[in-house]
Amino acid sequence: MTINQIFESFNTLKVLIIGDVMIDSYTWGKVERISPEAPVPVVNVKRRENRLGGAGNVVLNVKSLGAEAIICSVVGNDSYGDELVKLLEKSELPTQGIIQSETRITTVKERIIAGSQQVVRVDTETDKLINEAEKEALIYKIKELAGTADVIIFEDYDKGVLSKELIAEVIDFANQHKIPTVVDPKKRNFLHYNKATLFKPNLKELKEGLNIHFDVKQPEELAEAVEKLRVELEVEGAFVTLSELGVFIDFRNERKHIPAHIRQISDVSGAGDTVISIAACCLALGLSPELIAGLSNLGGGLVCESVGVVPIDKGLLKTEALKHFN
Repeated sequence: MTINQIFESFNTLKVLIIGDVMIDSYTWGKVERISPEAPVPVVNVKRRENRLGGAGNVVLNVKSLGAEAIICSVVGNDSYGDELVKLLEKSELPTQGIIQSETRITTVKERIIAGSQQVVRVDTETDKLINEAEKEALIYKIKELAGTADVIIFEDYDKGVLSKELIAEVIDFANQHKIPTVVDPKKRNFLHYNKATLFKPNLKELKEGLNIHFDVKQPEELAEAVEKLRVELEVEGAFVTLSELGVFIDFRNERKHIPAHIRQISDVSGAGDTVISIAACCLALGLSPELIAGLSNLGGGLVCESVGVVPIDKGLLKTEALKHFN
């Protein structure tokens, strides 16, 4: 498959994303004085904006690649939950996978920015697991929507939507229906993704999740750690992001370390979301492990050149891919 054919084929895919979706809220203003009430700056607000965050950024990345993206999650039945649904609708994304709960609040990460400096971040959230009824409703919704999916992404932010039982049931369902699964893990559920297709931790998550220490600059130590992960979780493949050292993939009898591309890094926020989105779409197309890792690595580097969390620009990614892979 040529690069042109790959990028054309992205448009045929349906990707189901399961995980913690949230709102990234931004308040921009100016500081001209200190509060008389406490030694803190007074921010005079100029502009406010709400964006899809958490698993929502993966949804936006998948959509940017041209695929159909559907999010399954549980949020609060509150004003922020309503706002989140509106943000999905505004981005022309389906909302039928969103369950609004009476027992939870919607996660909001609010950043107060003065000039170019973040003054404070205010988080409104819960990380307790969704209750039994919500879990059953979400599993029903996932199975209903996954039937026609080409790949499933687990986007875990440790906020309680994903539990050991839900993960096991969905992976079992996916394997029975031959739907590949890709995992972006966090600490709490790290060892619960048994028998997933492709598991994508970063270096810190790999070391903490397996409670091991090794020198990432020693190729054999890195390969051994990734092999340990594959065996322990019984996953088909592992794909580890290594920040400035690039990526390492161990999948389908291929082991490959791909160095990072030299870039002008502005902001690494959201790079992992871009990487897993590209990896999932490439996996759904049956591409080689080297291409899965190579294209994902390229996309992750490109979004680091932008300030803030932005989804991948498909045209730019294609232009760069044609330079590197043809």
